[in-house]
Amino acid sequence: MRWDVFAWAAFALLLFAAEALAPGAFMLWLGFAAAAVFLVVLLVPVQIPVLAQAAAFVLLGFASIQVYRKWFRGRERESDQPALNRRSAALVGRVVSLERAIVDGRGRVQIADAYWEVTGPELPEGAAVRIVGGDAMTLQVEQA
Repeated sequence: MRWDVFAWAAFALLLFAAEALAPGAFMLWLGFAAAAVFLVVLLVPVQIPVLAQAAAFVLLGFASIQVYRKWFRGRERESDQPALNRRSAALVGRVVSLERAIVDGRGRVQIADAYWEVTGPELPEGAAVRIVGGDAMTLQVEQA
């Protein structure tokens, strides 16, 4: 067996293993490109220069990543809970009472066991407010 055939097979397997260890779909497509070069080098009876093999890998790698970006990347499933890891977005629409009055545009509410800073119009303590938006740990509210 020629060394270049063995090298492309090992390189393709190495890229597939790297994808298995750190999934992200990038190494997978480069592995497909290396496997394609392996098949070409294996099946073509004449010796292909190493520079031409490397150029073929680069071109096939670029093409395979473009295939992924165009046809597979946009087809990921939509989440049934898009605000799952964005707590402030998940609270939008809830009506709660102010724990601390809004003075100079800032106040505080308690939701379950967490205290949230709020911004909104001047309102007294205990007033009902509706959460209309959020940014990190600060919620935007309006009078309910």
